[in-house]
Amino acid sequence: MKTFLLVALAVVAGIIILANLGPMILLAVSIIVSYYAVKKFILTDSVVEKILWGFVILIGISLSLSNVPALIGVASFVILYYAYKKWKEDRKEHYSEDEFLMTNK
Repeated sequence: MKTFLLVALAVVAGIIILANLGPMILLAVSIIVSYYAVKKFILTDSVVEKILWGFVILIGISLSLSNVPALIGVASFVILYYAYKKWKEDRKEHYSEDEFLMTNK
């Protein structure tokens, strides 16, 4: 039953990830733009350029935060990762118990 629930959770999380793939790509692009703008903001000395790069940073951050479907997709990806990790852990315990029973016969 435990394995069935993990598989069902993984299937649902996978469907959510596929449904939100487009917004997740836009989220990645907006994070890259924000990162690049922060690097340029730190390196520039001109006040006008700092204001412009600050404006670009605000645009990138607002695109990232307003992209709710992508945040749902990222949360689903995290859930899928932990479900996979737990499934691998359960299989490892199962095999170690079988090996233990075989060696003690």
